[in-house]
Amino acid sequence: MFGIIRPCRHRLSERLQTSWMAHLCGLCLALRDDHGQLARTATNYDGLIISVLVEAQAAREDSSWRRTAGPCPLRGMRTASVAKGEGARLAAAVSLALASVKIRDHVEDRDGVFARRPVAAGARAVTRRWDRQSAGSASTVGFDTAVLLDAASRQGELERSLRPGGSVLLVTEPTETATSAAFAHTAVIAGRPGNAAPLAEAGRLFGRLAHLLDAAEDQAADAASGAWNPLTATGTDRAEAERLCRDAVHGIRLALREVDLTDRTLVHVLLGHETDRAVERVFGRARHTASCRRPDTAGGATGAVGATTGEHPHQAPPQQTPPGQAPIPPWVPQGPGFTPPGQKPPNPRNLLAGCAMWALMACTCQLLCCDHEDPFSRQRREGFCQRHDCCDCGDPGCGDCCNCCDGDCCDGCDCCDGCCCDCGCN
Repeated sequence: MFGIIRPCRHRLSERLQTSWMAHLCGLCLALRDDHGQLARTATNYDGLIISVLVEAQAAREDSSWRRTAGPCPLRGMRTASVAKGEGARLAAAVSLALASVKIRDHVEDRDGVFARRPVAAGARAVTRRWDRQSAGSASTVGFDTAVLLDAASRQGELERSLRPGGSVLLVTEPTETATSAAFAHTAVIAGRPGNAAPLAEAGRLFGRLAHLLDAAEDQAADAASGAWNPLTATGTDRAEAERLCRDAVHGIRLALREVDLTDRTLVHVLLGHETDRAVERVFGRARHTASCRRPDTAGGATGAVGATTGEHPHQAPPQQTPPGQAPIPPWVPQGPGFTPPGQKPPNPRNLLAGCAMWALMACTCQLLCCDHEDPFSRQRREGFCQRHDCCDCGDPGCGDCCNCCDGDCCDGCDCCDGCCCDCGCN
């Protein structure tokens, strides 16, 4: 369950980006508060879906699901509103239990440094402690992590007993069971017992998807190292694996339609569309004949994205002239690094002061994670992570988006089976 969901800031609105970071930071801080600093290494994108699901189902008041966290180096030493409560604690317990399982698998397979006895002995001690800690914190929210640990133990038995030609879905069953239980319990915490069944189905398919994508992504490396791989062991070709993955994504979307959510936008983006992009990362973009169109805000007619204006959908809008100022001629340089006419450029720092400021900003991660003032020129700059984003918006098909923000955008939207439907609206 690590690395399937990787949302990019270019595909999220400001509101969804803020909410996403609130859950990520909330998971990290819940791990620290409940299990210690070392447990924060178990923070992962997929685990925070648990927190997102709990909050999305609850009859919520923002103040009851958020708290203000202190400065953190990964946020450029800024405070932030982060998720709190039972959803974050359940996400932390599940993430810690799954991290323990993953480390134990590395030890058993003698992967990399885990082949060394001192490292393996230390890792085993960590997994035993994390098993106890995750079980204790999960019990406070009514969840039994034994279902996760039992699934992990059955996983090894299934792999050892599997014969060539068997179904690959026999191998994914323990993962499906574990994620199904975790998803279903979010309905219990949120007080929506009617959501348990469809969430269990969504979780089961998400577990299948995670297992198959991991196997497909590692198949070449496993073949080179001689490691066991479920696709190779069962003789499942990549075309069949891709079909199973795309069926799982479709099934997740169908299951989510049956879930009663207070705010489904972030859940839909993560489980309805980021899962599809995960499949595309591993198997490539599927060919679709449906054309993606969106309403034309100017005249109400529909047209292909970018066809009317000729602009890329992710391109920043033209800079607006402030009231009372003359328009900026098109030949005047604009953008980062240029000072608009009429404003006095900031005084640059000398070498010594610039080096001192650079060291301070580097230690607080401002150079990496957020917009900042250049330590020497004092011009506004984007962080390294923002300039080198994960977004694949340079792909030819990424501009084929539709803007269907009327509730569940998969209802009546052909784009939801073909491209990146932009549901990240405010």
